[in-house]
Amino acid sequence: MHLLTEALQLRLQVKNMADPRQLTSPSAWLVFIGLLSCSLCSGQTKNDIEKQLDLHFSKYDSSTPGVAVGIVRDGKIALVKGYGTASLEHRIPVSSNTVFQIGSVSKQFTAFAIYLLEKQGKLTLEDDIRKHVPEVPDFGKTIRIRHLLAHSSGIRDQAALLTLAGWRMDEVFTTSQVLRVLSLQRELNFEPGSAYLYSNSGYTLAAEIVRRVSGQTFAEFTRRNIFEPLQMSSTQFNDDHEMIIRNRADSYYKEDGRYKRINLNDAVAGPSNLYTTAGDMLKWALNFEDPIVGDRDLIRRFNEPSILNNGERVVYYSLPGDVGYYAKGQIQKIYRGLNVLSHGGHAGGFRGTFWRFPGQRFAMVLLSNDEHFAQLNDAETVADLYLNGLLKPKQNRGASAAGTSRTIPKPNTSLKDFEGRFYNEEIETAYTARVVNGQLLLTHLRHGDIPLTDAGKDRFTGRIEFPAQFEFERDAAGQVVELRISNFGAKNVKFKRSPNAS
Repeated sequence: MHLLTEALQLRLQVKNMADPRQLTSPSAWLVFIGLLSCSLCSGQTKNDIEKQLDLHFSKYDSSTPGVAVGIVRDGKIALVKGYGTASLEHRIPVSSNTVFQIGSVSKQFTAFAIYLLEKQGKLTLEDDIRKHVPEVPDFGKTIRIRHLLAHSSGIRDQAALLTLAGWRMDEVFTTSQVLRVLSLQRELNFEPGSAYLYSNSGYTLAAEIVRRVSGQTFAEFTRRNIFEPLQMSSTQFNDDHEMIIRNRADSYYKEDGRYKRINLNDAVAGPSNLYTTAGDMLKWALNFEDPIVGDRDLIRRFNEPSILNNGERVVYYSLPGDVGYYAKGQIQKIYRGLNVLSHGGHAGGFRGTFWRFPGQRFAMVLLSNDEHFAQLNDAETVADLYLNGLLKPKQNRGASAAGTSRTIPKPNTSLKDFEGRFYNEEIETAYTARVVNGQLLLTHLRHGDIPLTDAGKDRFTGRIEFPAQFEFERDAAGQVVELRISNFGAKNVKFKRSPNAS
């Protein structure tokens, strides 16, 4: 056992004694004196840590966006502090009251709402989602609620689809619009429960199930059943893009040395769109230690990794010596020898991350309105400061495979073969392929010209808001008849070539 852990346990033993004079042996008195010394120096250690924290975040000031930091230790809120600026236009500093959008960190609240309804006996995780949202197409395979929470449903991601349909990420998105697009889909990315692929659509559907089963809006259900009981008074899901949210920070990115504001018009609550403060997030962290909402059995099951149909845990990422498993809006992993449940979020210029170390009764939240905030690196820095002495040395994952030889595909010889108009009924949109100055372009009414990079026989790469892959299909006579587009969350979206295309 680590020396610090032993000292803490001995300190608790002394604290629980009715009379320290019970320590009659010389060795016991030496321990007691040592613990008193440790107690006296702990305040200095705390001050030193905060000074190092201040130094680390000193890059945020009145001329930059900022970050709010919150810490829980041993069942108590230990620190909530702001750095930098919440509104560059109005010169409002980040404070403990600053409200941030937390992006995909929102997902664990959506999943928790589903678990609360299960506890109330109003649904089960094995329910066919079409029982509650019948407008989801029948794909021939049952999609269960647990598949939504594990990103194993196979349902195409909403942002992946809408951007292919011509939408920009700063446009108004509503749940009803997402449901209409999903209702038009005819194919899945894969068979439900057979694989993992991140899909925000699953959490939009989960929030819609909460709405329909509870008879309340999703925002209202979470307010009454989670936020109010935990006294998270500055926390709410935003299902109205015109809603006034007090103390809300603006989000920013930097271009050519200048900060610019990123407008967020998202009204889809569930996969994202939770607004909260660092202090409120710490109340959420404490609920996992001493439940007010839910109970210990619910939380135990909630923290367990999701499972595929074959019984294997859902792998969120896999690196040499480092595997993260997905657990309903949380990632279960090991950080320098300690068990962690964490998740990051990104929406507009908002970035945030939330980490819990259950074995150490330690949790932290970092919330920022800076697109360029290095949330993972900063989270590791904060963890290293507070858990110094409990952490194993950092592992060197070794050199990357850079420089490994690979076969360079032969370029397409006749780009004219790919010219024509290609249409998809599922997202009701068309692209026109044409050759300009020796390069193949895809043209869309809203996206404009999209340059394609040759990737070998009938294949290309490019970008439609997100990086994408393009593959043209030929018939038996060798004529191009179809274009398939794939991106991070929608695979093989088929665009049929118009018969009269030249």
